[in-house]
Amino acid sequence: MGTRVSYPAEVKVKAVKMRIAGVPVKEVLRQLNIRNYTQLKTWMKWYKNGEMHRFEQPVGKQYSYGKGPKYETEMERVQAENRYLRQQIEVLKKYKELERKWYQK
Repeated sequence: MGTRVSYPAEVKVKAVKMRIAGVPVKEVLRQLNIRNYTQLKTWMKWYKNGEMHRFEQPVGKQYSYGKGPKYETEMERVQAENRYLRQQIEVLKKYKELERKWYQK
């Protein structure tokens, strides 16, 4: 796999505006030194969907950055965290039981 490249938000916005202005894709890629057409395609999709906040997100965080659940009260947040931790404990208990069965054989 190749290394990930992080483009500044200004480059992303400029690339989208150049495409909207009618500049050919190859020219946009060459001028702004963008590696892949699909990257530009993704930015165009975000722009058309009004997801401008995504231009500011770090590489690899497009789906989770700033998308965490919002809680009305601190109590709701604590309850949700409790549920999550209980689920983690249950998974570990199941794994421990499976591990015990494997070693008995």
